[in-house]
Amino acid sequence: MFKRRSGAAGDGFARILANTGWLLGGKGVGGVLSLAYLAIVTRTLGVEDFGRFALILSASNVIKALTSFDSWQIVVRYGQPHLTEGNGDALNRVLRFCILIDLLSALAGGAIAAAIILFFSDLLEIGPDMGWQVWTFCMVMMITIRSSPTGVLRLFDRFDSAAFAETMIPVGRMIGAGVALIVMPGITGFLIAWAFAELVCAIAYWGLALRVGKGRIGSWRAGRAIDARRENPGIVGFLTATNLQTSLGSIGQQVAVLMVGAFVGPTGAGLYRLANQLANSLTKISSLLSRSIFVELSRTSSHGKEALSALFRRTNKLALVAGAVIIGLIVTIGHPLLGLIAGKDFLPAYPLLLMLGVSACIDLIGVSYRPLLMATDRAGLSLRISIISTLLLLGIQSALLPIYGTKGAAMANILSSLASFTMMGLASRRAMRG
Repeated sequence: MFKRRSGAAGDGFARILANTGWLLGGKGVGGVLSLAYLAIVTRTLGVEDFGRFALILSASNVIKALTSFDSWQIVVRYGQPHLTEGNGDALNRVLRFCILIDLLSALAGGAIAAAIILFFSDLLEIGPDMGWQVWTFCMVMMITIRSSPTGVLRLFDRFDSAAFAETMIPVGRMIGAGVALIVMPGITGFLIAWAFAELVCAIAYWGLALRVGKGRIGSWRAGRAIDARRENPGIVGFLTATNLQTSLGSIGQQVAVLMVGAFVGPTGAGLYRLANQLANSLTKISSLLSRSIFVELSRTSSHGKEALSALFRRTNKLALVAGAVIIGLIVTIGHPLLGLIAGKDFLPAYPLLLMLGVSACIDLIGVSYRPLLMATDRAGLSLRISIISTLLLLGIQSALLPIYGTKGAAMANILSSLASFTMMGLASRRAMRG
């Protein structure tokens, strides 16, 4: 019995490595391109206009995070039993239920975006002539939510297809940024470029998901989408918990940019966002591992606690090594990389890059914790920890920003990451014992 369970853990770990490898391949291409289009945008707009651009992107991402759902986790978590049983129609109802949720969230996001532009345009430094442009950009962000097709690709272990679709974001931005540089070298031009990339990526995801799922995801007319609530007990609670956790994690980072902008202006917001984006680029493996780990922990949980524990320990060791390597990269190449990409005007962002990189690596080391809690039906506990961590981040930032400026905001990220790591670690160990 132990050999069988260990084998399940080993197979799961091998799939995590393989699937993360596919995702990293796509992100590797994206990482190189992101450095190129970041160089174009920062050098074209300058520090202050890049700050305004960053505030608009952060505001749209906050709206998207507030209203969108991580429905891919629903497709994987509740679609897996139907796929195993060969019940394609039930799987299709789960998928349509997620699509319906995504459409409703897009409508809600559009209404929230209109309200923010109407009442907070001065804070974002959006002039009357840019209001419609920003709202249109926000609507493109909302209607291109691609979580449902992502779930289909991950359910069928087609991480290679997902990696290809994901590269459409950096490819689209690179093409769009090049065109904008020639035709419309301003904030509006780069907003159009970013919207173009989102549309291309969404089309790629849906095209690949429909091709992969053809003949295996049942009939699109089999019953009502709302019937998925009755057929899958707990789906609404799981959906709510995943939405709130995703929203809190994203909101914490995006609201931080808005808070920096409110305290120190667009220039500070631009420096903070650039440092945050570079730090996240270097630690992108964290989110990629999390996606692969959740899928495999969900499968391995049916093989018993020993197999689950073995897989959990191995992923923890992998994350620890990756975190240490990335910290070394930030320390050794962070400063010259920043100057090479954005120019000397952005070099004051290096201390922020270092601190935000440390924070991101702490999150990377604990990357297995949240997927474990979600896979063992402890979504509520994971949600409570996320709420506490986000409140800590925003509270500490509010206290440190007036005193230390952008460096205080970056330090708040380290403190909240440490708190989240500690709480998630204790909860995960309790889950393994229980």
